[in-house]
Amino acid sequence: MEMQIVYIALLSILGSGIGAMTGFGIATIMTPVLLLFLPLPETLLLVGIIHVFGSLWQVLLFREGIMWWLLLAFGAPGIITSFIGASISLDVPKEILSRALGGFLIIYVLFILVNPRFRLQQKTLTASAGGASYGFLAGIFGIGGAVRGMFLSAFDLPKAVYIATSGAIALVIDSTRIATYYTGGTRLEPLMMFGLLIFIPASLVGSVTGKKVVERVPQDQFRIFVAVFIFLAGLDLAIFP
Repeated sequence: MEMQIVYIALLSILGSGIGAMTGFGIATIMTPVLLLFLPLPETLLLVGIIHVFGSLWQVLLFREGIMWWLLLAFGAPGIITSFIGASISLDVPKEILSRALGGFLIIYVLFILVNPRFRLQQKTLTASAGGASYGFLAGIFGIGGAVRGMFLSAFDLPKAVYIATSGAIALVIDSTRIATYYTGGTRLEPLMMFGLLIFIPASLVGSVTGKKVVERVPQDQFRIFVAVFIFLAGLDLAIFP
């Protein structure tokens, strides 16, 4: 059981590091692995807690980049739909939906590679549609960051703005779905509760490391950098729903 703590701590470092570089990745990496030895409800709750802290570190490390109107436009509908998604998360078959989402993300990445100048207009309606989609999928799967990354990267934002705003949105949405899981009766086993004392600092280590890496990525290559991780997330969802 002690090795589980070590594995999850390493996953926390890896996931948070990628999250600090791309604006998502913690749940995408951790959820499939933890499901190998934890029940789904406990997995969603544990990853959600680690995700909240990973998002908090993103906000603090890139705080100068938060775009407040985008946070409100994206986050407000996401709160509502994440509550809906989390409420039904244990009652719907997920395999087909997961494969469909993975396929969509792969197609999106291929599309922007063929059309590198594609941009979404920075409008409230567009951001709200993206937030609603992200919140719902995050609530159902515990994995929605790639969808958030897809919409935000399509705005072609500066690195700090993209990562800080993404982290702030995730912080709000994840807090909502964690509360829903908890009030629905989901609890962590004592070992995992103890493990949080290690997982949370580990997520900070990963985030600080990720920030140092992303600072070396040129702005004109950042969108493609994010697209690579969206593509990998799509493959993961399509092959391992």
